[in-house]
Amino acid sequence: MKVALIKPTIGRREHSLYVDEGRMEPLTLGVLAGMTPPDVDVALYDDRMESIPFDEPTDLAAITVETYTARRAYEIAAEYRARGVPVIMGGMHVSLLPEEAVEHADSVFLGDAETLWAQVVEDARRGRLLPRYQAPPGVAQSHGALPRRDLYKGKGYLPMSLMQYSRGCRFACSFCAVSQYFERDHYVRRIDEVLREIEEQDRKFLFFIDDNIASDRLALRELCRALIPMKVRWISQASLDVTKDDETMRLMSDSGCIGNVTGFETITPESLRDAKKSPNIPGFSNYKREVEALRQYGMQTWAAFTLGYDHDTYDSIMATMEFALRNRFTFAAFNILMPYPNTPLYKKFSDEGRHLYGGKWWLHPEYRFNNAAFVPKNMTPDELTEACHRVRKKFNDPISLLYRFADVRTNMRSLWRAGAYWKYATLFRKELHKKHGMRFGLK
Repeated sequence: MKVALIKPTIGRREHSLYVDEGRMEPLTLGVLAGMTPPDVDVALYDDRMESIPFDEPTDLAAITVETYTARRAYEIAAEYRARGVPVIMGGMHVSLLPEEAVEHADSVFLGDAETLWAQVVEDARRGRLLPRYQAPPGVAQSHGALPRRDLYKGKGYLPMSLMQYSRGCRFACSFCAVSQYFERDHYVRRIDEVLREIEEQDRKFLFFIDDNIASDRLALRELCRALIPMKVRWISQASLDVTKDDETMRLMSDSGCIGNVTGFETITPESLRDAKKSPNIPGFSNYKREVEALRQYGMQTWAAFTLGYDHDTYDSIMATMEFALRNRFTFAAFNILMPYPNTPLYKKFSDEGRHLYGGKWWLHPEYRFNNAAFVPKNMTPDELTEACHRVRKKFNDPISLLYRFADVRTNMRSLWRAGAYWKYATLFRKELHKKHGMRFGLK
């Protein structure tokens, strides 16, 4: 028996194919491969950089689906089904919109696939795949499962190992699909299993892809203490409130944390309240204390901003860019507010009749990457799109790159950090221009 595990791409540019040069290991698929019985042949196809061999004999195609890749995922499924190959789809988008996914697959998996993956494989082997599997969210890589990292070889992934310590987040931001999926619960792996996984892979630069590694401070401190003797460098995603905890910040630094993706979201207090961004609201002082704490501990921060709230204007968006430059964030993402399906934000826009593209921007043939998908309050959709693209270009222009680099407390703290800054800053700048305005899907 052969199972094909597939990671779809977002889409293509108007006149050429898009190859994602900033691609990272598809950890989820590696974990499923590691949980597949050894007598089953497993192939990993990454649509972001290689062609999928649809005509090769395959007994089951398993496709992971994100909202941004849904259109392409459905195209891939159609190719396999036309050849008589059964298709199962999973991932957060499928769990949020199962009624959509069932139209494109023979089977859908809702929830975390690790729990029932062995049953899926056995059912496919016997030719009696169920139309629907469902498992609750839970601890990652249950029962100590390790990913098949050998399947990543030769695919040109960035030189970091993706891992997961925890899942979920205790906050309930209105725009976030994670809080809907996990219902604000937080699940933590056993420390010994995490350490064993680190020891059994060959890299010392790790990316913990946790939704919010700081959601459970006690668990984070336990991880940090265990990592200190391992002499690794690591990054993750962490809510900004962790900066108020000196003990945790010190342990993160001592354990090799060089920075995190951190959701600042907005510099406008009214927008923070609209977004229900609770970790950023108490004692709001335009992030002075939080930024100083990040710099004190040498964090090369990837500041994430979301633009297009009802209190945003063109001027406030430009002010957000100036704030990011003034604080010399190592990286920054200026994302347009996106109404992800089944989030409170999506329901709000539905009630107010503000959706564009029929409310399904992720499938609409006219939607383009980084475009507004709703009608803002204080500008037109095109004005919001253009403003966000302008701040991305300005933050990543050569003068900005040099200015941000010359920060002795973060990017110039060591030769390794300086090299990492230039490697990834120039890569992200290139990807910014390649992806803007890209269409979803290949057809």
